[in-house]
Amino acid sequence: MSTRAEPAAGTLLLLGGRSEIGLEVATRLAPGRTVVLAARRSTELDAERRRVQQAGADAVHTVEFDANAMDSHAELLKEVARQHGPLGIVVLAFGILGNQARAEDDAQHALDVITTDFLAQVSVLTHASKLLRAQGSGDLVVFSSVAGVRVRRTNYVYGSAKAGLDGFASGLSDSLHGSGVHLLLARPGFVIGSMTEGMTPAPMSSTPDKVAEGVVKALRTRRATVAVPSILRPVFFAMHLLPQWLWRRMPR
Repeated sequence: MSTRAEPAAGTLLLLGGRSEIGLEVATRLAPGRTVVLAARRSTELDAERRRVQQAGADAVHTVEFDANAMDSHAELLKEVARQHGPLGIVVLAFGILGNQARAEDDAQHALDVITTDFLAQVSVLTHASKLLRAQGSGDLVVFSSVAGVRVRRTNYVYGSAKAGLDGFASGLSDSLHGSGVHLLLARPGFVIGSMTEGMTPAPMSSTPDKVAEGVVKALRTRRATVAVPSILRPVFFAMHLLPQWLWRRMPR
């Protein structure tokens, strides 16, 4: 198994240019790279651009990206590669938490969560992996969640989207073996940040900077998966052993 010291060379594309975790990853990998921040209202990313530039990026660009406009994904990836050189790292850091109570009554809201957190990710991963395969190199970073390891009653809409993404990314990772393309599947626990503002932190919570540290370390050793914090690995195993009647009573 390769133990290369650095992630793939080339442009870093951050899909979800306002993501706290994504930006933490980008700043750690920015030195000497071109970085492209992709998000809706991309003209309003001045603060994010400055932050990545100050971290040592050679250049920082922004591009308009709507995760749910799936018919635009292929062209977006090709255009970024045409304008800014071969893609070295593609980080998928977009998503929504949604509102579980609303989703149980409002089917459209449930579909919105599933669309952004699963279907749009599948679209990007399929197009990005095809592009990187053609290059013969590159890294993909995908964010699953503890919520997708075993779906709970309290957030089953979001959890089911993450479960689907986890399974898709795991299979894609296997299919990329030997292609020169590496996929890292990150499974963080509860992350204290803007997405979870107002929520009571769960046990073994983490922060965007800690998640980014784990992701970058895993990229540098070409690991296939990483749990943040690492103590979650045995917890994931134990989660599958609990009987359903007990699991149903588990808190968030």
